[in-house]
Amino acid sequence: MRRSIVVWLVGLSLAAVPVQDSFGQAARRADPFQMAPQRPGQTDVYLLSFGLWGPQSVFESEAKGAARVLEAQLGAKGRSIVRFNTKRRAGATPPTLLAAAEAVGRTLDPAEDIVVLVLTSHGAPEGIGLVAGRDTRLVTPGDVRALLERTRAQHRVVIVSACYSGVFANALADARTLVITAAAADKPSFGCRDGATWTYFGDAFFNKALRGNARLDTAFERARGLVTQREKREGFDPSNPQIAGGSRVLERLYAR
Repeated sequence: MRRSIVVWLVGLSLAAVPVQDSFGQAARRADPFQMAPQRPGQTDVYLLSFGLWGPQSVFESEAKGAARVLEAQLGAKGRSIVRFNTKRRAGATPPTLLAAAEAVGRTLDPAEDIVVLVLTSHGAPEGIGLVAGRDTRLVTPGDVRALLERTRAQHRVVIVSACYSGVFANALADARTLVITAAAADKPSFGCRDGATWTYFGDAFFNKALRGNARLDTAFERARGLVTQREKREGFDPSNPQIAGGSRVLERLYAR
């Protein structure tokens, strides 16, 4: 099943319209998002969490669960937007993603605040899949960069839970952009089962490690160990989760 999804996504990458090209004026017609205002003199965290693959409920569950944990640990309550696709509902379409990013951009202080973007879906070596009803697209690192630019935030965290998601670390990480991924660029990840609450990485990182340690970097190290142990125990080739960049983000985040 996982191999067939990857092959389909690779084929999709050759034909799909880039996500940033599909935004257009539709984003301006989307419903407005309500968030708590930015507080001058304080570093506020704004959270965007998207479950992109509608046919399997694990991605909805993980997007919502990740948001709950991050809100609590990073103080983002009232400053988060969570959207997801399901078998019957298209809630995380390209226009919605862009509208959410632009809403954050209208609210935060670009130099002072931090944006955290969570994406959970199936992945391929070129990016991750977005399936919203009949709309199927490949979200590439370039698309994610465009989305981050719409938030205007100078300090960003990107967390991608998907197979081959290390491609996002390779493309996006720098001193102002911390990237955490469920797998290396050449590795699949595991646990993408309809009806599950978490993927393997989501369970290790959000549900276990981050609940006990609010620092993203140290929680990641514990999660990497947990997920590797589980994969080896169940006979899988380790997914090799990645963390890259973000030195200035971590400094700002934990100096609050």
